[in-house]
Amino acid sequence: MTAYIIRRLFYAIPIAFGVSIVCFALVYIAPGDPLQTILPEDASEETIMMVKKAYGFDKPIPVQYFIWLGKVLTGDFGLSIATGRPVTDEIFKALGNTILLATGAVLIAFSLAFALGTVAGYRIGSLLDRIVTGIAVIGVSVPNYWLGIVIVIIFAVELNVLPATGMGPRGSDEFSLFVWNDFRHVIMPIITLSLIPIGIITRTTRSSVAEILNQDFVETLRAKGLMGSEILLHVIKNALPQVLAVMGLQFGYLMGGSILVETIFTWPGSGFLLNKAILTRDLPVLQGTILVLAIIFVATNLVIDLLQTAVDPRLKRS
Repeated sequence: MTAYIIRRLFYAIPIAFGVSIVCFALVYIAPGDPLQTILPEDASEETIMMVKKAYGFDKPIPVQYFIWLGKVLTGDFGLSIATGRPVTDEIFKALGNTILLATGAVLIAFSLAFALGTVAGYRIGSLLDRIVTGIAVIGVSVPNYWLGIVIVIIFAVELNVLPATGMGPRGSDEFSLFVWNDFRHVIMPIITLSLIPIGIITRTTRSSVAEILNQDFVETLRAKGLMGSEILLHVIKNALPQVLAVMGLQFGYLMGGSILVETIFTWPGSGFLLNKAILTRDLPVLQGTILVLAIIFVATNLVIDLLQTAVDPRLKRS
């Protein structure tokens, strides 16, 4: 197991290096000059060159990359062009807020979808199976930003039972899940983000459980006289690795793909920060945020691989 972990970590290094190159290069493809946000329209050529030198934009792009990478490896992502604050502080403050949403959405989606998918897998072709399949199709098909707008209209505007935006009256610095006035602000964003994972994990669990129930070892277990609950434990253990892989991917997608949802709810997470950085062409924030989210995605997949191996040791030998 130790050798497997070391090997997986070794594989992750070139992936992370490639991600850093892509993250650095992509922001230069977009049109526009990032210095437009801090330079006046009538700025002289001397002023422009001085600002470029201060931010390192006067050097060739390969040189800029290696300088940037060297600083990143020490935890220094530079200063925000728009605010002048350290990028690291802005990223990790926003990242904690996004992790809160993503974790809540994945926990709800996994628990609900795994139960629904298991039941549907046991009742293939029944009315219950068709209902669960319909729920899964809706979850996959409905855009989460559209759902966010709809539930804001219903619960915040019409019923006035939940707040529409923000992280509560005390702000993100003092936000607490154990304070009702704060907790109310997280309900709608989590529900919105959990819809798509519910649909995907439900379909994956259903197909996996149905396939396992048709395998020979299940018939052997029944022939030996095992009860339904005992067989269920074997089915779940065999279905869990595949479901964990899908869950890990969904967590990664939620971490990096919640820009629209966080913007709708004005949730100060990494997606909202990324959206502001795109609008202002704040290159240091863009590069830092994309890189951190990408590394989290790679790390999440690494952890899921290790969990799959712990649940099913056959994967380690494959």
